Amino acid sequence: MTTTVTAAVAREGHEGFHVEELELEDPRPDEVLVRYTAAGLCHTDLAAASGALPTPRPVVLGHEGTGVVEAVGASVTGVRPGEQVVLSLDSCGRCANCHDGQPAYCPEHGALNFAAARADGSAGLRDQRGEPVHDHFFGQSSFAGYGLAHPRGLVVVGSDVAPEILAPLGCGVVTGAGAVWNALRVTPGSTVAVLGAGTVGLSGVMAARVAGAARIIAVDPHPGRRELAVRLGATETVDPATEDTAEAVRDLTAGRGVDFAVESTGVTAVMNQAFGVLAPLGAVAVLGVAALDADLRANAFELLKGRTITGSVMGHQAPRVLIPRVLDLYRQGRFPLDEMIRTYRLEEINTAVADVRAGGTVKAVLLHRT
Repeated sequence: MTTTVTAAVAREGHEGFHVEELELEDPRPDEVLVRYTAAGLCHTDLAAASGALPTPRPVVLGHEGTGVVEAVGASVTGVRPGEQVVLSLDSCGRCANCHDGQPAYCPEHGALNFAAARADGSAGLRDQRGEPVHDHFFGQSSFAGYGLAHPRGLVVVGSDVAPEILAPLGCGVVTGAGAVWNALRVTPGSTVAVLGAGTVGLSGVMAARVAGAARIIAVDPHPGRRELAVRLGATETVDPATEDTAEAVRDLTAGRGVDFAVESTGVTAVMNQAFGVLAPLGAVAVLGVAALDADLRANAFELLKGRTITGSVMGHQAPRVLIPRVLDLYRQGRFPLDEMIRTYRLEEINTAVADVRAGGTVKAVLLHRT
């Protein structure tokens, strides 16, 4: 049997997303059928839609989904129909990194998350002409009313938090927060610079405040995002459009630099700046996704001052551990991520994309009809 679903489809040679009616297969024994209630819009989705990532089209994207489990395959355990879930990345569940609680570094990460297909290459969606439409993007493809998900990417959550708050937890929020807590291990009383005040960067700002950082410097050219960063915990801001970032940060720290830096833009020049703002023994986490052939350059002599560069993906921790931690802080009022969220209907996805690109919307969340 099949189910008719409304989905936003990215097609090769077409601008933007096209909202279409598709046919969805029943779940296989190792799959879960999820009725999606909301999905965050992430720059990774936009990169895949444009062809900048190795994801085939036509495809239903979306990798920050939340929803309710409708049915589970015969071999699925750990999740039941009726439970509310947040969906994150897929992983093999067998390798050393998966067993160590680091599924984002699974050797099969690329194939399982970007190939937008089952392991056998098939898709669970077809368009009205009967042609397959790629799904299983990050094990979910949540730009649709319903989807087939891999159970390894599901995190069961309570029903007390709204879907628009839950959705961004699948990627952007935990990427920024987890880098601060797990990759950098920001310490109380320290100084932190956050370069890029989008969803990832602002989540890093909130996480740094929770970690007890004494000073948090937010760097972003958009005045509205700098203002939001201050509301979320930044103590100072820098406008890189009018100031040299490294010089400005050093001026704010009496020439010393910062103990920790978070880069979330994906721009290699900014990555280099993030290294340049470090104090001796400082550490920077690079979170932004640059082009596949991009090179990061650091002065070798400056590395001898004990500085560290690290990469971090999806919060440097298992989503099943990190997502509940952020949710608990949100419930306590210590992680007000709702301040950066703006909601749109799924049918308004292209408006949401335009608003994000213009800088007026930080985190767009698509709400699905119920």
